[in-house]
Amino acid sequence: MRTLTILLIAFFQFLGLAAQDITGQWNGVLNVPGAQLRLFFNVAKTGNAFSATLDSPDQGAHGIPVTSMTFENPKIKFKIANLKIEYNGELKGNEIVGTSAQGGAKFPMNLTRKTTNGGSVWKPARPQEPGKPFPYHSEEVFFHNKEANITLSGTLTLPQREGAFPVVILISGSGPQNRDEEMFGHKPFLVIADHLTKNGIGVLRYDDRGVGRSGGNFAVATPADFATDAESAIAYLKTLKGIDAKKIGLAGHSEGGSIAPMVACKSGDVAFVVLLASPGIRGDRLLLMQQKLIGEASGVRDEILQKSEVAHREIFDIVIRSDDLARLKNDLTGHIRKVFKENPAVKKPVGMGEEDFIRAQVEAIATPWMQYFVRYDPATALGKARCPVLALNGGKDLQVPAKANLKAIKEALAKGGNTRVETAEFQNLNHLFQECTTGHPNEYAIIEQTFSPAALDVITKWIKGETDR
Repeated sequence: MRTLTILLIAFFQFLGLAAQDITGQWNGVLNVPGAQLRLFFNVAKTGNAFSATLDSPDQGAHGIPVTSMTFENPKIKFKIANLKIEYNGELKGNEIVGTSAQGGAKFPMNLTRKTTNGGSVWKPARPQEPGKPFPYHSEEVFFHNKEANITLSGTLTLPQREGAFPVVILISGSGPQNRDEEMFGHKPFLVIADHLTKNGIGVLRYDDRGVGRSGGNFAVATPADFATDAESAIAYLKTLKGIDAKKIGLAGHSEGGSIAPMVACKSGDVAFVVLLASPGIRGDRLLLMQQKLIGEASGVRDEILQKSEVAHREIFDIVIRSDDLARLKNDLTGHIRKVFKENPAVKKPVGMGEEDFIRAQVEAIATPWMQYFVRYDPATALGKARCPVLALNGGKDLQVPAKANLKAIKEALAKGGNTRVETAEFQNLNHLFQECTTGHPNEYAIIEQTFSPAALDVITKWIKGETDR
C-alpha cells in the first residue's frame, strides 16, 4: 500500500576509473524523506571502456542504464538524462563519497564494496527464498486480457505436471510489482507460491501490466483495470489441463485484497478469496490513518500530524468532489500553495523550489490511480462476495491497520449475508507479514524473514479445508 510521502528517488550510476579496477558490484543506501533505498551498482569493462547498470531492488527496478559519465581522478560525474539525475562523487580509497541531485533536490550517498562469505557480491539474507530445482512443476505462461488488449506474463506452479489441482491466483499490492511482488529485497509471492505448491495447491503469479514481461501501461491504470487482469488470469486457467476449474481462488495482498472482491462479486468462477493486509475502509480514510500511524512511529510531533491530517483531508475532499482533471489540478495547486503559506515550517527537499515541489505534489495526487483509490470503498464489492473468505492482518501493520480494516471487512461481508468468513490478527506481524519490532516500513528491508511461517500455515490449512470438500 502506497504511503502519502512523495519520494524524489535519485537513480544514478557511475562508469569506470582509469588505472583502478572498479568492476563488480558497489552499493549504497539512499536516504530520502520517509524511506531508505538500497542501490546496487554493477560495473563491467570491455577493453578500455566501462559500462554499468543500476539495480534498485527495493523498488523492483533492475538494469537501469547510465546516459553519460566523466572522470577526472578522483572526481566522478554521471547523468541519467531521461530522469534528470546527476551524481557527483569522489573516489576515496574503497569508497565513493558523493551527492545525487534530481530536480534540484540533493541527497548525500556514499558507495562501498561489501563482502559476504568471501564473495564480492553483497545480498541481503533471505533464508526463505527457494532456489532451483523446484520439487514441483514450474513454467512461464502468457495470457491475454481482451478488454485491455494486452498480454500478461507470469509463472504457474503445480504440485505435479499431471493431475487436477486447486489453484490460487496471487494479486499484488499497489505500485508496479513483478510476479514475485519483489520489494525491499524480498520476494513474498515467490515464498507463498513455493509453500502452497509444496502442499498440493497450484499458484499463478504474474507481472503487473507494464512490468517485467507483461504488456500495457501501469501508470494510467486503476484498480478496476487491474481487476480485469485477474479476470483474464481466471479465464486462462480454465483452458488448461491439470487445473480443477471449480477450485480457482484469489489471494490479494494490500491493494490486491481490494481487487480480489471486485472480481469475486462479478464472477461465479471464484471458489474462495484470501485477503492479506487488505483494506476494508474507504481509501481517503485509510491513507489518513496510515499517515498518522507512520508519523507517530517516526517520532513526528502531534501538532505536525494534526496539521498534516487537516491539509490532506482537504486534499482528499477536493479529489472526491472533482469530475474534471484540469479543474482538479488547479484546485490542488491553489490549496497546496495555501498550505505552504500558512505553514512556513513545512519542509521540502533541499534545493527544490516551492513551485516545483507543489507541482510534484499535484502530479502525484492527480493520477488515475490516486483519484480512484481515494474514492473507493471496498465494502461495495465485499458486500456482494458470496464465496468463502479468509482475511488476515498483522497487529503491527501501520499501512493497513488490522483492527479497523478487519472489522470493516467482517461487517461488509456480514451485511451481504456471507457467513463463510474467517479472520485472524497476528499480533507481531507487519504489513508484509514479517515478524517485526515496530511495524515501521523502515524495518522491511532489514528483516531477514520474508513471510511468517505461522501465517503461511494458516493460509494453507484454510485453502485445503475449502478445496478438499
